[in-house]
Amino acid sequence: MVQFSEPELDELYRELILDHYRHPRNKGTLLHATSKSEGYNPLCGDEINVELELAGGVIKDVAFSGRGCSISQASGSMMTDAIKGRTIDEALELLGDFKRMMMEPEVEPAEDLGDLEAFQGVAKFPVRVKCATLAWHVLEDGLERSD
Repeated sequence: MVQFSEPELDELYRELILDHYRHPRNKGTLLHATSKSEGYNPLCGDEINVELELAGGVIKDVAFSGRGCSISQASGSMMTDAIKGRTIDEALELLGDFKRMMMEPEVEPAEDLGDLEAFQGVAKFPVRVKCATLAWHVLEDGLERSD
């Protein structure tokens, strides 16, 4: 396993976030959405819409749309990648782990966050935490509406 120094890791994470911002995954709308939710961050103007296609308690497909800063848009892209194909319970657990990482930066993140750990550095900037968590709050709302 390759070990990176902290500055190298920060740069790698920055590049990952910028890649998802420049080339977002799952951006758009769903033809067969079973749940739609939207959110807005009045502090910076970020807007996120999340559409879910749920079947048998599984997130069969997911898409996001909206506009905003690189952090909010990259977070939406990475979130959709991370939850597609998961059960609702698994997605909610991941959501809790992500929000905990952002709100409690002194706590070691859960191991299964994978690339989402790129946002760990954002937690050092409280005003940017809302940007990183917006898509996740919208997802939570969409999953609650699907009950």
